[in-house]
Parts: sequence; C-alpha cells; structure tokens
Amino acid sequence: MAITTTDHSDKDPEIVTGTVERIVFRNEETGFTICAIQPARQAPEIVVAGICGAVWLGELLKAEGHWIQHPRFGSQFDAGSITCVAPLDPAGIEKYLGSGLIPGIGKVMAQRLVKRFGTDTLRIIDKESARLREVEGIGEKRREEIRRSWNEQRAVRDIMIFLQSHSVGIAQAHRIYKQYGDQAIAMVQANPYRLSRDVWGIGFKSADKIASTLGIPFDSPLRARAGVIHVLETLNEEGDCYTPRPDLIEAAEALLGIAKEKLEQAVTDETAAGNLVEEKGHLYLAAMYEAEKGVAFHIRRLLKTPAVLADPPDAVLARAEQRMGIAFAPGQRDALRMALMNKVSIITGGPGVGKTTMVKALVDAFQSRRMAVFLAAPTGRAAKRLEESTGREAKTLHRLLKFNPSKRQFEYGPEQPLPADVLILDETSMIDIVLMHHVLKALPSKTWLVLVGDVDQLPSVGPGNVLRDLIDSRAVPCARLDTIFRQGENSWIVLNAHHVNQGEGLELPPREKGLSDFYFIEHEEPEDIIRSLVSLMTDRIPTRFKLNPRSDVQVLTPMRKNQLGSENLNRILQDALNPTGPDIERFGRRYRAGDRVIQIRNNYDKNVFNGDIGLIRSIDVEKQIVGVDFDGTLVTYETRELDELDLAYACSIHKAQGSEYQAVVILLATQHFKLLQRNLLYTAITRGKKLVCLVGSRKAVYIAIKNNRMTQRRTGLQERLTGRL
Repeated sequence: MAITTTDHSDKDPEIVTGTVERIVFRNEETGFTICAIQPARQAPEIVVAGICGAVWLGELLKAEGHWIQHPRFGSQFDAGSITCVAPLDPAGIEKYLGSGLIPGIGKVMAQRLVKRFGTDTLRIIDKESARLREVEGIGEKRREEIRRSWNEQRAVRDIMIFLQSHSVGIAQAHRIYKQYGDQAIAMVQANPYRLSRDVWGIGFKSADKIASTLGIPFDSPLRARAGVIHVLETLNEEGDCYTPRPDLIEAAEALLGIAKEKLEQAVTDETAAGNLVEEKGHLYLAAMYEAEKGVAFHIRRLLKTPAVLADPPDAVLARAEQRMGIAFAPGQRDALRMALMNKVSIITGGPGVGKTTMVKALVDAFQSRRMAVFLAAPTGRAAKRLEESTGREAKTLHRLLKFNPSKRQFEYGPEQPLPADVLILDETSMIDIVLMHHVLKALPSKTWLVLVGDVDQLPSVGPGNVLRDLIDSRAVPCARLDTIFRQGENSWIVLNAHHVNQGEGLELPPREKGLSDFYFIEHEEPEDIIRSLVSLMTDRIPTRFKLNPRSDVQVLTPMRKNQLGSENLNRILQDALNPTGPDIERFGRRYRAGDRVIQIRNNYDKNVFNGDIGLIRSIDVEKQIVGVDFDGTLVTYETRELDELDLAYACSIHKAQGSEYQAVVILLATQHFKLLQRNLLYTAITRGKKLVCLVGSRKAVYIAIKNNRMTQRRTGLQERLTGRL
C-alpha cells in the first residue's frame, strides 16, 4: 500500500498514543500495519501506519514518527517505531481478550472474564489462573488451555519485540518459539542462520538480515558457510541433486558478495564437517548424496534377487484373465509377463492405456500365489484414487512406512523391513530421490517392486527425476503402454492429452453433438478469462453438468503469483462461491466454513501432508479453532497454525500432480510465458476425469504444446545405475 512520505530529517519526531480500535491492514510476514487508535474519549481516531511485531485490539499503542498526507486516505501518522502494551481499563481488556489473542477466549468469554475480574483480569490470567474456574464455561481443561496460550503468546511477544526491526512476522515468531522454546532469543543471537535450517517459513534472506543487525560481518565464515548451504538447498528445491563446484561458487558469490577465496574455504569447511560431499567436482548436500547412492544400491540389490514363481507367468496370467473376465491385449500381456519375471519393473503410459487394469491383474496374479501385496502412492489423493480404482487398500508412502512424529523418522527401514512380498507404487513420477530412498531401504530383498506412472508428466516437486532416470538407464525392465483402449475412445480428454503429448494441436468436439467432456473457451485478456472462470464455476458447470464447484471442480493455473495466479484466483472464487458465514482472518487470508483448503507443509503431528486437500467444516469464532475434514478425518487448527493452510479453489498444476478431479478448469495465458511447456499442459489435462475446460489464449496453448524443451535436472542416478559413478 503506497504512502506519500516527506523528508522529516530536520524535524523532531512526534508521539501519539491511544487504544487500538481497528486493524485496517496487517501483513503478518513483514509486520507492516495500519490501525486506528482512539487517543482519548470523544477525540477523533488517528490512523497509524508502520512496522510492529504484534498488535491486538484494545492494546495501548505508542507511536513515534510524523504526520503525512496519504493521496487516497488523507491525514495519517507515519510511525518510525511502535510500542504496544496491554490495556488497563475494562473496555480495553475486553476488546483485547476478545480479539483472538488467546485460543479459548472469544468475545463472549472475554465479557464474562472482565465482568468477574474487572481491571484485574489480565493479572488473574497471568498469576492466579486457578481462579478462572470461577467464570461460567471454564473448566479445568479450558483453564489449562488459556494458561498455556497466555504464557506462549507472552513469550512470543518477547521474541517479536526482539525481531521487530528485522521484519519477521508473528507467524514466524510462533514457529521460532515452538522450535526453541524459552531459549529462542539466545539461540537466534548465537547463530541466526540456523533459523533457515530449523524453522519452516524463514528463509536465508530473513536470517541474513537478522545476522546483519546483530553485527555479524558480511564476509564472516559463518555467513559464507550458511550461504553455500542455502544455494545448494535452493538448487535442490528446483530439482537438482548436485551442482558443479564452479557453479556453486559463482551462485554463492552473486548472492553474498563474498570473495571466491572465502567461499572456496567455506565449501572446504562444510565438506570437512560432513555437511557436503564432493564427487568428481559435483557438490551434494550429504543427505542428498546418501539418497542418490542409496537408491542405486537398493535397486541393484532387489534386481539381483531371483524372481521365482511356482508357475510359469503365462499360466498365472491365464488364470488371472479367467478370474477377471477379460482378455489382455498383446502389449498388456507383455507388460504383465515382464513384471512377473523381474524383481523390479516399470509400467508407464498416458491416460486410457490400461495402467489400472495392469495393477488389478498384478494384484490378482500375486495374491493367487498367497503373496502379501501392498499398494501405495506418494499423496493422499493419489492413494485414494488407487484404492477406488482397484477396490483394495492403498496408503500414502508416509503412512505405509509409518512415520513417527516424535522421532521424526520412519518406523520401517533396514532394521525393521516392510512385511511385503510385493509393493506396487502408483504415480511414481511424483516421488523424489529422498522419499524413494526411504521406500527402497525398507524393502527386504525378497520383495517384488512394480513402479507405475506416467513419465511424460511433470517431474517430482522435490529433487531428482527418479522415474525418468530409471527408464533411461535401462537398468530396470520397462514396458510403455501406448494403445488407447475402449474406455478412452470416446473421451476427448484422453484424445487431447495424447495430442498434446505428441506435440499436436487440440481436437475439439463438434458443437452439434451436445455435451462433451472437453472444451476450449478462448479469451486473450486476463479480465475476460477471470469473468469466464467465475461464470463457469457459479453457473455453467453446476447447471449443465450437475457438479458441485466447491468439491468436484478444481481450477488449475501454472503459477501462484500475478493476476491469473492461484492466490488471486482463490480470493475471487471464495467471494463468488462462499461469500458468507462464520470466518476467521489470519495471515492475509480469510478462512470460512465451507472453504476448500490445501495443506502447504508436512505436519506429522496432525498426520496431514503437503498437498492434502480438505474442506473447512467448522469455525469456532469463540475458541478461535478451525476444523478441517481431510477425506473423512477431522483435523483442528488453532488460529496461529492457519499459515499451514491455503485456499484451494485454485491451485498450481504442480500441486495437482497425482490427483484426479471430476472436473478441472485450466487457465492458460501469455502472462504464464515462462512456464508454458508441453508436460505442464499435459499434466493439467490428465487431472480431469469427466470434464476439462481450458480457458485462455490460443497463442499460449500453441506455445505450451510446441515447447518440449524440459529443463534437465542435475542428477547422478542414471550414471550410478549404469556403473559410470
């Protein structure tokens, strides 16, 4: 929000004080706040703008700065510093406690507390919390929740004051406190760079800013070593497993402005400390190196074990055909025979080519030999889809391997192998190198491993390109299915997915044939695309196809930011599809009962994972608690945890990997130019089960289809599998 400022360098700062009446705007990441304060009874409100660590309704605010004239909002106070303290009068205390400061105290409970204890309320909560049970509605459990929350918010506030000048928001402060407890400030002062490693949501740049103000020299070894690690971590996030040493030094020099000699020393020091591994001039983070080596080792280990079935594969398949009541096509029969004859195998192919039939047949064939068959996929939605299509239980990989939140490790591993004779993994293209390593090292040598997936989709969000590397290495037997079977012959979705994958233009159904499952709605301007999207979601899709836009339809877009990014689209779609009802506003987002939401980080304590999509079932404004239904499991969030949830009416195409929806609406425009590529559009189209609506620019669609120049990820897996490393 732009503010007109004036040079006040020759003026002494002024001071204004008052009670916080309204919070007009708040950016939880930067701490920038615009609020209205009441300086005294009957006096007009003052609008104050500036950076503050935390601010709550009813607090006493003291601001030091200068008056300015905002071009749109008129006179307001531009604060260079803001200090807030707890209120003293009953009205302020009631507003303060009712603002959502403490989970368990809403507006009604705040009224009861102040009515009972008056100006002594905050002291009672702080020093004599046992007396809270004198208030109607507070039992021992709620009293303990209030006491705990009060102590935590006070500790967090101390952290906020310490971090205020570093533009660290309240969400990060809560996470710092949760990670380090009462030692948070001491830990940050000792080594602020550990924040970017230990605390989700705090990146290297934020940690670097804190380090600077703490007096750590810009060319200190501590900063150089942290910067080198950060560069490698960033490259991992972009998909690379390693980077050549000269490229790492060059990137670190551009980021840090530190001389190459000191960066070379930083790499040497981190290597000596065991945090980095150098191999033939390639630098890995130690964990990434172990994962890549481990995947190659365990693939070879499984392949070396004889694949012995009591009966010949053809006899097993003949009985499977009889039980399933089908006849396998030649390509399917070859793929199944390969999977039965090899301990590790890959089945790949696009939509409609019979991958699900292959999985069902393999389950039947292996189970007929009384073998323990496990099915799994990398995400909850992919596992659910696998379960629905096969009629057998399927688990996410985290649940299959039993992740233990308290130990932060999987229970199944080399010491306690997975009790599986056969493991069939679906959506393998989504599995990154680290997760694949965890899977493989948990498998005993007797296990058959069948990897199923579409190698032409986007690669994993995490580092590596495991499925493609396994196929390209030719170390693992692979069958590629390319015949579209009857279930796809009349599907324009399947037809166009294959057209795109082969670099061909879209084929649109004739209008006179009535309803179809694939549409292209052409618009050039973003405003027209958005208007068409809203019409589709509020009227055309629910009316013509009888689909619920909040549960059955997923909007897909290439990116998060900009006018056609998921962040802006979610605000627009929330207003259009779910405009009223109980809500809570936190972290720049409004959460409302009925909203579709997505988990944006792994939370092992709650057993929900990055990419899981749910529906907000309840908003308890009084207790400041949000209840989210994830596929039948209700998970509760306190307001301070809501930064883990984002609205999910729209999401990026990467986020939709492994999921299938009744209908998808795909937005594609020339403003997405940097991301327009064939596998992105192909992945988006293949997410739709009954309906795909592509809305946007014909030129953008053409660019995406013709651009098959995929960025090559730096991985060594292929070389390790072929013995070149």
